[in-house]
Amino acid sequence: MPPRPYILAETTWQHVKDAAYDVVVLPWGATEAHNYHLPYATDNIQCDYIAAEAARLAWEAGAKVVVLPIVPFGVNTGQLDITLDINLNPSTQLAILRDVVRVLARQGIPKLVVLNGHGGNDFRQHLRELQAEFPAVFLSTVTWFKAVDRGQFFTAPGDHADALETSAMLHIAPALVRPLAEAGAGHAKQFRIEALRHGWAWAQRDWSQVTADTGAGDPAEATAEKGAALLAVACGAIGRFLTELAAADPQDLYA
Repeated sequence: MPPRPYILAETTWQHVKDAAYDVVVLPWGATEAHNYHLPYATDNIQCDYIAAEAARLAWEAGAKVVVLPIVPFGVNTGQLDITLDINLNPSTQLAILRDVVRVLARQGIPKLVVLNGHGGNDFRQHLRELQAEFPAVFLSTVTWFKAVDRGQFFTAPGDHADALETSAMLHIAPALVRPLAEAGAGHAKQFRIEALRHGWAWAQRDWSQVTADTGAGDPAEATAEKGAALLAVACGAIGRFLTELAAADPQDLYA
C-alpha cells in the first residue's frame, strides 16, 4: 500500500515541510480487556481506523488534515484490579496534551481534534484549560461512537465489548475476533441508587463488581455487515466535521 499523505507515520519530511496542515487529529484509545472475544487493543484498532478513514474523506474533499500516531493508554481508574488494563490518570493525559498543543502553537498549526475511542476518556475539561493557555490553536474533541445512533443497528443496550464494538472489529480486524460462542454474555449490573442508575448523577463504576467477563452489553447481534455500515456512518460524519473545521475561521464560528 502506498503511503497515505494524511497519516503522519507514513509521511516523510520532504512532504510535511511544505504541507501547511489546517487540522491535526490525535487519536486516543485505551488498553483494556474486552470480554473473552475481543483483544485488549480494541479501542486503539477502532480509533486508528476511524481517524484514517475520516481523514481520507476530508483529504479527498480538499481539507489539509494529518493524523498523529495514537496514544494507546486511557483512563482506566475503575479497572485497576483487571490484569494489564493500563491506566493513565486524567492529569497525565493533560500533561501529554499540553506538550502536543505547545508544539502545534509554536509551529503555527491552527486546529487540533482529539479523536476519542474510549468511554473512560473525557477531554473536555482538559481542552478548556489548554484553550485559555494556547488561544492560537483551536481545540476540539470527538468521541467516535457518539457519531452513530446505535439504535439504528442494535436492540440490546451496551457500552463495552458489546454488539457495536464487536461488529466494528468484525469489519476492521476479523482475524482478531474470537468466535462469538466464546464470548461472555456481557451482563452488567446497574447502580442500586436511582440517580446514578438514570445518569443524572455520576460516579465511577468499579468494573470487577459490575461485570464478570469485563463486557457490558451482549455481543450476540454483531455482524461484519453491521460493522461496515456503522463505521461508514461514523467516518462520514467525522470526515465532514474535519472538512468543515479545516475551512472554518475560528474567529467566525457563530451565525
